[in-house]
Amino acid sequence: MDKISYGCQTYSWQMSFEKYAGKIPQIASVMKRAGFQGIEAEVCMLGNKYFPDREKLNHVLKKEKLQFAALALPLLWREEEETEEERQIADTAIEFVKGMKGSILVLCHLPGRDRKDLRQRQDHQIRCITEVAKRAEAEGVTTVYHPNSSYGSIFRTREDYEYLFDGIAGSCLGYAPDAGHIAHGGMDPKEVISTYYEKVKHVHFKDMGADGSWKSMGEGKIDFPGIVKMLEEKSYKGWIMVEEESEEARKNPDLVTLENGRYIQKL
Repeated sequence: MDKISYGCQTYSWQMSFEKYAGKIPQIASVMKRAGFQGIEAEVCMLGNKYFPDREKLNHVLKKEKLQFAALALPLLWREEEETEEERQIADTAIEFVKGMKGSILVLCHLPGRDRKDLRQRQDHQIRCITEVAKRAEAEGVTTVYHPNSSYGSIFRTREDYEYLFDGIAGSCLGYAPDAGHIAHGGMDPKEVISTYYEKVKHVHFKDMGADGSWKSMGEGKIDFPGIVKMLEEKSYKGWIMVEEESEEARKNPDLVTLENGRYIQKL
C-alpha cells in the first residue's frame, strides 16, 4: 500500500450476532455501497469459528471488489501460557491470513468482568500475544494488538498503555490504535497514536460523545481530520478501519455504515 486506505470492520453487525453471523455477502455489499475499499472481520462473522471458508469469502470479495484487509482474533489469553485451544485457534488464524494476500492478523483480548490481579493478567496477555506474533512472523504474517476499553479491559488507561508498550518493545508485534477506545480510556487519541507511532501498522476509527457514549462518525468529540493529517504527515501507509458501536448500530448496522461512509468521503 502506498497511501491510506479506508475499510470497515464487521463489529457493527456482530452486536446483533444471531441475525448477521455468516452474512458476509450482505455485509460486504453494504460496505461497498458505503464507499469502503476493504473489510476486517472477526473469525466468528465468517460463518465458522475455527475454519473460515476462504474460497467462499474470496468469491464475495471479488464480486464487491473489496480487499480482505484483516482478520480480528479475540481470545482470553489469561493463563501464563496459551492454552491448547488458544494456540490451535491462533495457528488456524495465522494460516488463514497467510492465504489472504496483503491481510494482517489483529489480536484483541476478551475483557473480563473486572480488573483483579491486573499486573499478572497483563503479563500473561503480553507473553501470549507476543508468542502468537512470533509464530505469525515466521509464516510471513503481520500481527498487531488492539486494546479495548470496557470495564474489564486490562489495557485501557494511560498507565496500562505504558506497561503494554514496555512489554512489547523489541517484539515483532505491532499496534492497532482504536481512536474510540483510546478516548474512552480517558486519553487523547491523536497524542497516543503519535507517541506509539513506531508500532502503528493498522488503525481503527469510531466516534465517542462527551458523555462517553458511542456515536456515528463526526457526531462525537474525536478529531478525525486531525488524526488523518497527522498520519499523512508521518507517511502512514495502511488501513483505517471504521466501525460503530452505538445503539443505532445495533438496530440498523447497514444504515449507520452508509452514513459513516459518507462521512469518510467528506473527510
